[in-house]
Amino acid sequence: MAGEGSLRRKAVALFSGGLDSSLAILIVMRQGIEVTAVTFLNHFGCNIGDRSSCSANPFPTAEKFGFKVKLCHLSDKFLEIVKNPKFGHGKNMNPCIDCRILMLKEAKEMMDMIGADFLITGEVLGQRPMSQRRDTFPVIDREAGVEGYVLRPLSAKLLKKTIPEEKGIVNRDLLYDFRGRSRKPQMALAREFGLTDYASPAGGCLLTDPNYSYRLKDLLTHNPDPGFNDIELLRLGRHFRPSHECKIIVGRNREENLQILSLADRNDIRLKVEGFGSPITLIRGKVTHETINLAASLCARYSDARYLPSVDVTVFVGDKRFTMKAHPASDPVIERYRIEKKHPEAMAV
Repeated sequence: MAGEGSLRRKAVALFSGGLDSSLAILIVMRQGIEVTAVTFLNHFGCNIGDRSSCSANPFPTAEKFGFKVKLCHLSDKFLEIVKNPKFGHGKNMNPCIDCRILMLKEAKEMMDMIGADFLITGEVLGQRPMSQRRDTFPVIDREAGVEGYVLRPLSAKLLKKTIPEEKGIVNRDLLYDFRGRSRKPQMALAREFGLTDYASPAGGCLLTDPNYSYRLKDLLTHNPDPGFNDIELLRLGRHFRPSHECKIIVGRNREENLQILSLADRNDIRLKVEGFGSPITLIRGKVTHETINLAASLCARYSDARYLPSVDVTVFVGDKRFTMKAHPASDPVIERYRIEKKHPEAMAV
């Protein structure tokens, strides 16, 4: 923590690039406090430039309003709390409370390193059902070792005074009392600041998505220690599980085909229907003749040749290739092997 004699007060902000975190920074900067923002990245959707995720590109806002941004990838630390969160998962695979604790711990290290006085978050009381509650904030701060040092400017007037407020570093009268899920007050405040470019307020990380979470559960069940490559593939295509040790991924469009190819390793088998619009189909894991037959039928089914009784499918194994006949997969086959939450009637198939 910075000493009381610091010439200029400093703060470190958790910055997603979204509306709330941007406003939290601007509210504090308006009081003459120097802010260094940290944007945390992970494997599950908080990626720079992905405006549908919980992190948008933070740099334009920082450049416009004159604060610094540092990037920090949580990587394996975040994966471990996804696997086994102390405070449990949300509705899907989102370990919201443990996620906040981890980010605040990391931010505290930066705070100590640069001699900052306190931390800032854009959290709003009652906005998120799991992590943004009156009884949850103190637990998060205590577990992160930053009790009293986390200022939540958008809801500060509804919360207990923080140490920077008590010391007079921050003027509580210039903070706000926002609560709930409506973003209208934030949008009005954004207009006052001239903040016009921010990510959709409805964004959220992939761990809140039911289908993505189901794929992740499947991956961790069959591979408790997945690599970065395995996790990246979860975003792409249609996923099928023919066995405990094997998975098939079928691309949905040209862009996904290219991404799947870029993530394929030398041990993966690739398939496509040549001469037609075709998905790239990837087999990863222990391969049998039955697996190749299934992958070929899935590749045929999702190609532009799906209505033909049989299709020539090219199979690439390392530097070698061969062609095989395949019948496009039927609906029951797809329902049986596809990795997705099944409706009760589908489970009976």
